Amino acid sequence: MSDDIAWQFEAVNGHQLVRNGLAFLESDAPRTLEEQKAMTVIPAPPFKEQARAEFFRARLASAGLREVRIDAEGNVIGIRRGRGGPTLVLSAHIDTVFPEGTDLTITEKAGLLIAPGIRDDSRGLAAVLSVARALAETGLKTGGDIWFVGTVGEEGLGNLRGVRALFCDHAAIDGFISIDGGDMGRVVTGATGSRRFRVSYKGPGGHSFGAFGLPSAVHALGRAIAKISEMRTPQVPKTTFNVGRVRGGTGATAIAEDAVMDLDLRSNSGEELEKIAAHALALIGEAAREENARWNSDRLTVATEDLGARPAGAQPTDLPIVRAAVASLNSLGISEVQYVASSTDCNIPISLGIPAVALPGGGRSGGNHSLTEWYDPRLGHLGPQNAFLTVLTLVGIDGVTQPALLRRSDARISRT
Repeated sequence: MSDDIAWQFEAVNGHQLVRNGLAFLESDAPRTLEEQKAMTVIPAPPFKEQARAEFFRARLASAGLREVRIDAEGNVIGIRRGRGGPTLVLSAHIDTVFPEGTDLTITEKAGLLIAPGIRDDSRGLAAVLSVARALAETGLKTGGDIWFVGTVGEEGLGNLRGVRALFCDHAAIDGFISIDGGDMGRVVTGATGSRRFRVSYKGPGGHSFGAFGLPSAVHALGRAIAKISEMRTPQVPKTTFNVGRVRGGTGATAIAEDAVMDLDLRSNSGEELEKIAAHALALIGEAAREENARWNSDRLTVATEDLGARPAGAQPTDLPIVRAAVASLNSLGISEVQYVASSTDCNIPISLGIPAVALPGGGRSGGNHSLTEWYDPRLGHLGPQNAFLTVLTLVGIDGVTQPALLRRSDARISRT
């Protein structure tokens, strides 16, 4: 850690109002957990986050923020003004991966809370609220502005639509923190990029016996999946593929007229991501040609729909935003910190060259994106405390420290 960041952090961490804030955050843990549970049981499936967004908006307002609104995309934004310094976003995402109608009942077993979305990202939202309350409780004046944000569309086909809109509409954001993680020893500093496709094969269809000899959409899909499964990808940078969903045909006695698969491709390298996408698309077309050739036909076709693209990116780990987060974790007793790449809201700012990290929300968790996702609330207060210290180091305390976060030149991104 550079001497300036180390000094700034120590000055922040040793300030009496900050110590008061840390004590408040520990005492606020029961309320934070109750809000986490309350948000978990409010459905927030992709593109239908409104009810949870309204709950979060109301809680931000009650935490002392005066400028609280829901923007045109559905993001919740509350602003705490500083003294003209840099603008830092502290965020978590509102949406979950689970479709409408999912049973969100929370059960408890051996001290663990179990429910779909109990951690991802209800915990992050609750931590953001707790930090906002701590700042109001202490009355700390900051050098920079802090934007408290709940984003929509982080998961799946949401394609980061909320954070894309945020940076499209607000070019003056200087840094970005997402609370989205369960392991206190992990800091997300890299962006895992992704490409997602829906592949549809269509053929003439017919009776399995009477029309035998026609190309089958399901057979073509099977050829494509077999080819994709044999692709070779590098371990470093990590690059992956997955056919996650398939459907097609009408029954065992019918030559399938249609077959569809959803394909997910990911890499920590933008270059490798484009390579594997080009390879997979070539194999998809090859499978259609082979199925037609097998039956001396040209009646089977294939169409590919682009479901979303998330940019990959990397940033130095000696940036002030990373060093501040690590210093904070170390001060809280987490001595070993791992830098990782992941697919989060941070993909967008990192791709723009804007410093960004995803931080843990406190406690422990597992089974993410499953119906048995679980959360262990013990030591949950460490997440909000880490965010609190990191934020204050970056925006500075008026009259005490200068902001560690630097202003940046304007940059914009397309919503698509």
